[in-house]
Amino acid sequence: MPGADDHPFAGIPLPPEPWRYTRRFTEALQVAALTHAAQGRKHTTIPYVSHLIGTCAIAFDYGANEDEAIAALLHDAIEDIRPVEAARAAVGRFGPEVLRIVESCTQADSAPKRPWRDRRERYVRHLGDADRSVLLVSASDKLNNARAIVADLRMIGEAVWDRFSAPREDTLWYYRALVTAFRGNPAHNPALVDELDRVVTEMERLAG
Repeated sequence: MPGADDHPFAGIPLPPEPWRYTRRFTEALQVAALTHAAQGRKHTTIPYVSHLIGTCAIAFDYGANEDEAIAALLHDAIEDIRPVEAARAAVGRFGPEVLRIVESCTQADSAPKRPWRDRRERYVRHLGDADRSVLLVSASDKLNNARAIVADLRMIGEAVWDRFSAPREDTLWYYRALVTAFRGNPAHNPALVDELDRVVTEMERLAG
């Protein structure tokens, strides 16, 4: 049985409670970091957890509650982690609302996956019926990804498209379709979708 000095927070001067979030959130940070520990961002040496933390930060910036922030941290778990049953159970530990949001943000949870275009068309259609929480986490995810693409376009130019499994034109179509789908749902966060629109417009400009 580990002693008090073996606790991971031993020696850290924790602030007095109440906190702005509970220990569920700090546990979710750990789960996200560990379950994706071997994964990198597309064809880079950047740890994938940077995307999860970035998505969560955006969600917080646009008003996420704790369930939504945890879902943002875990939004790729069911799609990326195998076995999928264990991934779903890990997400479910954080409650039914977190699991519901993550399930709604998942494009594929089985192998083999449907064709790229089919999965994305289905996802875009699904956004038309999604609720505020799902739209918030999904748009935060897409904004973080779009910002990464824009940054890479500025750094390495057209070579960025080699990292994707779909042609350049399809990727550009997808991000513009996302903006349209988010705007078409009255439950969307206007400020968040406006920012996504600005970044996607810059992506289109850089892509020529």
